[in-house]
Amino acid sequence: MIKIATFNANSIRSRLEIVKDWLSNNRPDVLCVQETKVQDKDFPLDEFAGSGYDIVFRGQKSYNGVATFSRLPIEEVEYGLDDEPKDEPRIIRTKIKGINIVNTYVPQGNSPESDKFQYKLQWYARLKRYFAKRFTTDDMVAWLGDMNVAPTDIDVHNPAALLGHVCFRPEVWEAFADVKSWGFTDILRKHYPEEIIYTFWDYRGGSYHNNRGWRIDHILTTPPLAAKSIKCYVDKTPREQEKPSDHTFFVAEFDI
Repeated sequence: MIKIATFNANSIRSRLEIVKDWLSNNRPDVLCVQETKVQDKDFPLDEFAGSGYDIVFRGQKSYNGVATFSRLPIEEVEYGLDDEPKDEPRIIRTKIKGINIVNTYVPQGNSPESDKFQYKLQWYARLKRYFAKRFTTDDMVAWLGDMNVAPTDIDVHNPAALLGHVCFRPEVWEAFADVKSWGFTDILRKHYPEEIIYTFWDYRGGSYHNNRGWRIDHILTTPPLAAKSIKCYVDKTPREQEKPSDHTFFVAEFDI
C-alpha cells in the first residue's frame, strides 16, 4: 500500500499547524504541497523535525513554490522543466518506491487577455513534452497538484456563470486534455465517474458553507499505477479549521 496526497497550502507558513496536524493524523506516504510561497532559505524545515518525513522543495518569496514530503526513501529528485525558464518553483519530480511523482503548480493565468494566460497554455504544452521525453506509459508515473483547471461541468458549482474563467474555458480544457492524452487516468473519475466532488472553495461569500466549489486539484497516473488504484477521497476537515487554505487535501491509495 502507498498513500499519496496533494494540497495547495496557499502559504506553508500560514498553514503550518494544519499541515503538521494532517500529516500526524493521516500519515500519508507522500504529500505534495503547492503554493508554499516561501524562499528556500525560509522554508520551515525545523518545524517538521522528528515528523518522520524527508522534504524537498523549491520556492520563491510570496508566490508559487512546491514541496514534496515523504516517509519513504526519496530515490531521485529533479526540479523544473527542461526548457527555459525552468520554473523550479512550479514542479518537482521525485522517485519514491519506484513511482515517478510529479508535483506541479500550473500557472493560474490571471485573465484570458493576458500574457499570463498564454504562458499557462504554453506551460501545459511544455509539460506534455516533459512527460514524453522522460517516460513511457508503461512506467509508473503520478502527476498531481493544483492544475488550475476544472475539466468538466460537474467540476464547478455553476458552469453557466463560470464559463470563460481562466480555469474553466475551452482553451484550458484542451491544453489539460492534451497532456492527459499522453497516457494519464484521472484517478478521482476512475472511482467516481459522475459524482460532484470539489477541492477548492473561494474565501468570499460563504462559498465553502454553500458548497460553491471547484475541482482544480488532481491526481492522474499512467495505466500501470491506475490499475493499482484502490481508493481516493477528498478530506474536507482541514477546510473547516481556523485560517484554512482555500483548498483542501486530496488523497489516493494504491496497492503496489
